[in-house]
Amino acid sequence: MSLLDWIVLAATILTIVIYGTWKSRGSKNINTYLLGDQSMPWYTVGLSVMATQASAITFLSAPGQAYSDGMRFVQFYFGLPLAMIVLCITFVPIFHKLKVFTAYEYLEQRFDLKTRALTAFLFLIQRGLSTGITIYAPSIILSAILHINITYTTLFIGGIVICYTVYGGTKAVSYTQMLQMSIIFGGLFVAGVMVFNLLPQGTGFVHTLKLAGKLGRMNVIDWKFDVNNRYNIWSGVIGGFFLQLSYFGTDQSQVGRYLTGSSIGQSRLGLIMNGLVKIPMQFLILLIGVLVFVFYQFNQPPVFFNNNQVEQIKQSQYAKQYDTIEQKYSVAFSQKKVKAESLVAALDSKDQVRIDSAQSELKAADKQAGTIRESAIALMKKSDPKSDPNDTNYVFLTFVTHYLPKGLIGLLIAIIFLASMGSTASALNSLASTTVVDIYKRMINPNGSDKTYMLASRGATVLWGLVCLGMALYASHLGNLLEAVNQLGSYIYGTILGVFVVAFYVKQVKGQAVFIAAVITEIIICILGYYNAVAYLWLNAIGCVLVIGIALVVQMLKREKGASITKSSLI
Repeated sequence: MSLLDWIVLAATILTIVIYGTWKSRGSKNINTYLLGDQSMPWYTVGLSVMATQASAITFLSAPGQAYSDGMRFVQFYFGLPLAMIVLCITFVPIFHKLKVFTAYEYLEQRFDLKTRALTAFLFLIQRGLSTGITIYAPSIILSAILHINITYTTLFIGGIVICYTVYGGTKAVSYTQMLQMSIIFGGLFVAGVMVFNLLPQGTGFVHTLKLAGKLGRMNVIDWKFDVNNRYNIWSGVIGGFFLQLSYFGTDQSQVGRYLTGSSIGQSRLGLIMNGLVKIPMQFLILLIGVLVFVFYQFNQPPVFFNNNQVEQIKQSQYAKQYDTIEQKYSVAFSQKKVKAESLVAALDSKDQVRIDSAQSELKAADKQAGTIRESAIALMKKSDPKSDPNDTNYVFLTFVTHYLPKGLIGLLIAIIFLASMGSTASALNSLASTTVVDIYKRMINPNGSDKTYMLASRGATVLWGLVCLGMALYASHLGNLLEAVNQLGSYIYGTILGVFVVAFYVKQVKGQAVFIAAVITEIIICILGYYNAVAYLWLNAIGCVLVIGIALVVQMLKREKGASITKSSLI
């Protein structure tokens, strides 16, 4: 990066941190620290909710996901608008009316302490591990740019977020996220325009999309029902609905965001804003990845996008073999480029026979280049069995650092950092609030002062920050980070959602029955996930339904047992 890029990057991040800490000054009690005095307007709530979900993983891994797998991941979000409507009708007014700090407080009022503790424990596990992954994402960038060990960049990024979250609490999180999302929207628009302008002259927007479609990257909607297919319209609407409903309705990192709304109406408007804007935003991010894919049909990409691993193999005993593979790849790419140009010309001619022929030739050339790339990955694994064969997290980063103009590189990398800081800060704040309110205040020190709980909240933030840093150091083994986060959530969100659905709608079920149902369900979900019995999105729906069904059966058995005991005593 140039000096200008570094100045833009540093100035953007410092502005965000200083603005957030200044706006959040005066957090002197637990209500201000954890809920921001419930004073936020709807647009701050909406942007904060979006920023919490849109981590660096979204902007780093999503373009790479589209580059390798096309647009079909956007179907993951198709259940989101419906989930927002359900939340606005049920969850939001209940949480506001009860004036809770966390979502899990309600479960004790409805069921019992052990059910509250179980759901809080499941949340802490899931959110703690997921937050580690969101810290790891921007660490990849610093490591690639500075050519230093990713361990040090991970510790640096995590340290920054921990500091301002500890200082300002939820106000610092909300105010910084509002400014972050404003910068992110502007930066994304500029990035999309720049990628398109870098395409060869004569390759219009329509031809670009058609070329991507001919190579299987414009697969926006898949109507085929298949429980083993991760992304289709059915898994997105049904499985995605359950995942989004559980995430926004029961995950404290999101509940804590819309509980800061000044009223039920402001919280509802913030969630509706999220439901309306999120899908177009995600579509744009994935489309940028597709445009990068088309760009690399005319400009040679590296054989492997993770430059750190490339440098390692070039310093190993397999260096000459890798150089030979790179030479073969260059020849194969030259042939593929000619085929891509031929397809563009065929599209201009509107001759379907010519188009089909050019498409077949380009696919064959692409397959040949892919085979050579696979041989390079196999050589890397032979050189280092611990190496990661998945480089999708580095696709967009490589493009940005090699082809975008000075200044814009710094801005886009700042966007990825800001996204990470926003989602990580929300997660740390929610982990601290759940730890203090649901465990420390409820079970350990119920009669403490506000000052005691404030200190405990800050201490919990630091503690969870260290736990998340530990997870971040392991995250390099998880493949595509975007999928890793969602897979991890799917193991737990369905169970938690099932508990809340029973709490809201199945009044005859009591605490003991729902507790047993949740434990059994979580065991079943972990087994299904471990053996890949179904695509991970379906785990959310299965988990929710299992909790409801098992809880009803257990409650019925308890009722029958109680009736038989009563009858025996009368005899």
